[in-house]
Amino acid sequence: MSEFKMPTEVVELPSKGLVYPEENPLSSGTVEMKYMTAKEEDILTNQSYIKDGTVLDRLLKSLIVSKINYNDLVVGDKNAILVASRILGYGSEYTFALNDVEYTIDLTELENKPFDESKIEKGKNNFSFKLPHSGLEITFRLLTHGDEGKINREIQGYKKIDKNASPELTTRLKHMITSVDGNSEDKAIRDFVDNHLLARDSRAFREHIKEIQPDVDLTYTLETGDTVEIPINLNFFWPDA
Repeated sequence: MSEFKMPTEVVELPSKGLVYPEENPLSSGTVEMKYMTAKEEDILTNQSYIKDGTVLDRLLKSLIVSKINYNDLVVGDKNAILVASRILGYGSEYTFALNDVEYTIDLTELENKPFDESKIEKGKNNFSFKLPHSGLEITFRLLTHGDEGKINREIQGYKKIDKNASPELTTRLKHMITSVDGNSEDKAIRDFVDNHLLARDSRAFREHIKEIQPDVDLTYTLETGDTVEIPINLNFFWPDA
């Protein structure tokens, strides 16, 4: 039997590759992906993967053809790959329920969020922001998949000590901020977040990140005129899974 060549598609990353070092394959701004097969359906229905929360990451790793380090993907680029994998697997038509009403949308109509490329120094995942109320200058980085894993492990560690602990917000900030008023020591950053970061500065910082972070726009305007956030979960890939 002749060798069967699996068809692939090239996915454009929202970051356009600008936040990755030149030597990183992701700096090309694209990722090649293959179409989903029965092998990936096995991954989607694997109860062990679903239980430990790794099912979607395992799916994407199986679909990505490009020789990349999956942990290097910034979150916005990973979101774009999630949407592309759904289209390549089961088509662009997606039905979801909102307030007990079903809506069907075309995923190919989703676009990447516009962002100010002048704010990015090519090849560097490094940004600055002046906190509006304290006046302090901070630098920060966009979180990657690898960062998200570290954050989740750290949070789980806190919860083993105190099951009622809920440090998600502060833990994420500690991993994003790279310096405070010129001080890049980890101890100083953690102390600042825990004891000195004003709530209103924290909120302004998080809003700023939403504005400048390259990402796929997962909002969709319904026929009613209402704008909703498209849910991404296991059913996003396979409604019968």
